[in-house]
Amino acid sequence: MKADLRRREIQPGSAIGILAAAVVFAAALFSDARIQDPAPQPGGTLRVRGFAESPKPDLDPASGRWVFVTEQIYDGLVRLDEKLEPTPRLAQYWTISKDGRTYVFDLRPGVKFHNGDDLTSADVKFSLERLLRRETNSPVRDYFLARIAGAREFAEGRAEGVAGFRCPNDAKFEIQWLNPEVSALTLLSLSFCKILPRKAVLAGGASFFYKPAGTGPFRFDSYVLSPKGEIMGVRMERNPDYYGRKAYLDAIEFSPYYTVEHFLSREIDIIPFLSDRLALGNNPVLDAGPGPVSYLLMSCANPPLDRPLVRKALALAIDKGKLVAAVPDREFVQRPTNNFIPPRWPDFYPLDDPSLFDRAKGRQMLEDMSYFFDKPFPRLLVLLPASMRDSGAGARFFDELASQFGKIEVPLSLKYYQSLREVKDYRQPFLALAEWAPDFPDPESVLRPLFHSRSEINLANGRYANPRVDALLEEAVQETSLSRRNELFRRIELLLGEDVPAVPLYSNDPRIVVQSTVRGIKIPLMGFAYLDARDIWLARRDLPQ
Repeated sequence: MKADLRRREIQPGSAIGILAAAVVFAAALFSDARIQDPAPQPGGTLRVRGFAESPKPDLDPASGRWVFVTEQIYDGLVRLDEKLEPTPRLAQYWTISKDGRTYVFDLRPGVKFHNGDDLTSADVKFSLERLLRRETNSPVRDYFLARIAGAREFAEGRAEGVAGFRCPNDAKFEIQWLNPEVSALTLLSLSFCKILPRKAVLAGGASFFYKPAGTGPFRFDSYVLSPKGEIMGVRMERNPDYYGRKAYLDAIEFSPYYTVEHFLSREIDIIPFLSDRLALGNNPVLDAGPGPVSYLLMSCANPPLDRPLVRKALALAIDKGKLVAAVPDREFVQRPTNNFIPPRWPDFYPLDDPSLFDRAKGRQMLEDMSYFFDKPFPRLLVLLPASMRDSGAGARFFDELASQFGKIEVPLSLKYYQSLREVKDYRQPFLALAEWAPDFPDPESVLRPLFHSRSEINLANGRYANPRVDALLEEAVQETSLSRRNELFRRIELLLGEDVPAVPLYSNDPRIVVQSTVRGIKIPLMGFAYLDARDIWLARRDLPQ
């Protein structure tokens, strides 16, 4: 093996392991504490294949793509630790006003971007204002518009800057929120909210992101190329001038084109669990953090699904474990869930209630509503994402669900969709399978888009409306206590359990396999993409494994 896969060249399009048989769950999940070496060893290059990424590298953190890479190149004001607690990054400390609306950040002195520019509050202001520009196409634009003073005026061109972003001096940055913002630090820790060198971005435009400069522990070095010169990945080198603790690794190479064969021949170090063969030997299989949850959304405006009792009866008939078994995916651990809010988030717990599956009770509830004897139950349209069609997973999922509903004499038909917005005008009662990955780890990022009566997604998938849910969501916006805010969200989850506008089916939690020589991996609750690679080091192969 050559020392640098840039020169080795990667062959695109390899699909080794992707079409292998269903996974045999024989590999145990190991923790990062499996081996304690005397001390971390500096040096070496870590080679990583991430989860599904666009083939073309996108190193603009505002896009929310190639997050593992942008997390290493750029820093934000704060970062979340493994327990989702905010910790200092470019801001060495911060103060919050008594009313919870004003946050003042004191920037670290002496921080430089990789291109040599000094970090100032003007860079922070520019970077966050950029998220409000429509052409940036950032997923957090709507969050900022609704929360930051003067954000909407700036976004609509009625102001030259955001009034709520202030620079009292070069070392101090202030944010004025419209309401008390308990989740402010969580929001600012996201991959989208990284700080860019204002002058360099203005001078380079879009070309800046082909060879970007941040303040992170690793700096952009070069691209990993195919034999035809196509860009296949990114190489980053340790930033020797980093303001904090330096990384142990010399470099990281990241590409979505690395294959199972690359891993088995020890040419790369980390890969998603794409093949049963990866579980052989003593290579640890690690939980890579919570993934999105799959929900079966119900068209609450279309009879008979406009009746909560009908929706509850149908939910009782669903055997979630058998649905998971029908669509196995070795890359993920699919866990049946009864939770609307991911239960792995702090202060939220699994709802382990066996009474939520009771097919006989569901059937009896429908009979009590005069179905089957006086009238048949109408056919329901099952809408599945088009991505499930080509893999065959859609047909397997539908066949299993149709078999389960057939036992209570509820007929189904199948259709695929490209976007939930396609179905907003459907008048036929439908059940739509949708996977929801929150933009940031806060219950509001699940509950508001899916279940607020004025949410665009909710309007598309079934027009569910409960004034009590809306009121509790608005109350949560004003709440300054994190514990009381979480209690409001738990109350909303109980209401959703009564109304059943959707059925939480299963979580899709990713897994990775690492070489036994890789040490120091600490997967945060935000997931693998937010891994702090400064902690990782490579043990010599002659050490005990």
